[in-house]
Amino acid sequence: MNQHPHFSVDDGDLALLTDLYQLTMLQAYWKEGMDERATFSLYFRKLPPTRRFMLACGQQYAAELATRLRFTDAHLASLAETGTFDDAFLDWLGNFRFSGDIWTLPEGTPVFENEPFMEVDAPIAEAQLLESLVMNLVQLETVLASKAVRIVSAARGRPVVDFGLRRMHGIDAAVRGVRAYRTAGLAGTSNVLGGLRHDLPLRGTMAHSYILAHDDEREAFRAFARHYPDTTLLVDTHDTLAGVDKVIELMAEEPSLRVAAIRLDSGDLGELAHRSRERLDAAGHADVKIIASSGLDEHEIAALLDDDAPIDAFGVGTEMGVAADAPVIDLSYKLVEYAGKPRVKHSTGKINLPGRKQLYRHHDDAGRMTGDVIARRDDVIEGAEPLLVPAVKEGQLDTATMALADGARERVERALDAMPETLKQIEPGKADYPVELSPALDRLRSRT
Repeated sequence: MNQHPHFSVDDGDLALLTDLYQLTMLQAYWKEGMDERATFSLYFRKLPPTRRFMLACGQQYAAELATRLRFTDAHLASLAETGTFDDAFLDWLGNFRFSGDIWTLPEGTPVFENEPFMEVDAPIAEAQLLESLVMNLVQLETVLASKAVRIVSAARGRPVVDFGLRRMHGIDAAVRGVRAYRTAGLAGTSNVLGGLRHDLPLRGTMAHSYILAHDDEREAFRAFARHYPDTTLLVDTHDTLAGVDKVIELMAEEPSLRVAAIRLDSGDLGELAHRSRERLDAAGHADVKIIASSGLDEHEIAALLDDDAPIDAFGVGTEMGVAADAPVIDLSYKLVEYAGKPRVKHSTGKINLPGRKQLYRHHDDAGRMTGDVIARRDDVIEGAEPLLVPAVKEGQLDTATMALADGARERVERALDAMPETLKQIEPGKADYPVELSPALDRLRSRT
């Protein structure tokens, strides 16, 4: 495996994207003949202090990948070289196929503390093997989607474009992040590979280097606008307002020159936006839009709009790309049932809810979310919507459920409309959203 190093992970190698103890446990289960059905539940215990909800993302993708995990001859040879695994066990791994069931929330579903994103029902070794991969996939996309949806909300209907590729934590995060951004409602991305792969429109302007490579800023603007009609020109390389004036002069000199927007990338964005708007409007260019970037997050965007800054769109990079204020959630993948018996962990502060579960959501007559109930899988909660759906049945994808991922963006829009206003606030604070246990689950927890 070391002879030809790679800088990214192919899907065909994902069976090895696991922690060593997963494989040593699998071998132990195999040696002990433990092959009864188990249920593992994926959830988080606490919301980050700066979040009132998380936006579940990546779990349907993880379920799809689970059905494709295979150990190749090359994988098995590399594992044999570690000296940890018996040949007969490696032969068993070579025949590995996921044969169980996976229940997931549809992507784009708001989720709260202790609520299951996903439950895996399968022979214990099969379910155990998924832990590290599933947690990695869901952790990243949920963190990024949850940050991005706050920024989209703060922009109050103005388009938000992803500019974060260069500072994201690795190639995989940069590409998969675009998938999360699409779910959250971004209007576009500068990331060509991510945008093409995940069907998010490509958007971009220019860098300061293009201006600096020319001897004259005005001529740089002219050349770029001729190359790309209806383009956006970056005006702050030297003096922002002087740059705006040059754009106005060019359009007067060459009426056929079409400029769709200017971009502000430094300085007091609010003040510069006001003064740029005044100049553009006075020159008869009310149709030329203003795009702002430069280290923005949801709080800065909200502050700009509270001050009535005439900004038409936002480019957001680092703060969204690394989810700087909440880069991790306390995600867990825990055994909750084995061989028909509920299982519970009693470690201080880390108790889990036993048994197979379903998540129900209540809405009022106006369609507003009013509270959730975590229930046993076979509970029926009258008047509430069951949210967990079977994505994989006996190792095969459920095509109807998997198709729900295609509507994730629209699901987020509907969910935001249905949320209590307190959940949509971007200031830190408690969720103040009721999540209860069904009587049957509460009794099972007490008994276990």
